[in-house]
Amino acid sequence: MFFIVYALLEKSKILGADQKQINAFVSLIISLIFVSVIFPVIVVNNLILFMTVGIVVIFVGFMLWGFINDGKIGFGEGSKVLKGLGVLTFIALIIAIFWATGTFPSVWSFLEKVFNWAFNSSGSASFWTNFLVVVLVAAALTAILRAGKAVKGED
Repeated sequence: MFFIVYALLEKSKILGADQKQINAFVSLIISLIFVSVIFPVIVVNNLILFMTVGIVVIFVGFMLWGFINDGKIGFGEGSKVLKGLGVLTFIALIIAIFWATGTFPSVWSFLEKVFNWAFNSSGSASFWTNFLVVVLVAAALTAILRAGKAVKGED
């Protein structure tokens, strides 16, 4: 608390310019008063916890966005795919916050049951293998058709 008050007094120059000793003395008095009462300490502790969680959430969001956007913060040319990935990143971050905080426990237990049914039930491995093959064949056909149109000049 001392350092915060001292920095604010130095930056704002409320008590005058080049008044380092007076700023230090006032900061000491305010910080001693602050420490002697428990409620402000609890409030500041809670705010510091909130700030650290917020910093971690922002860091994770920037890290995910950096993986998508080659380390740049903005959208660049503003392609629709990049904007869509930005929206998906934001939604994933919100979902991760809800999951990490334990919000909506009934939703998470339902999703766990659905996940277990879809991926851990009998026959699910062969279903997902076949599904993946169909998706890859459809993607290959789409790419071939688009490449053919581009060569002919139709696209």
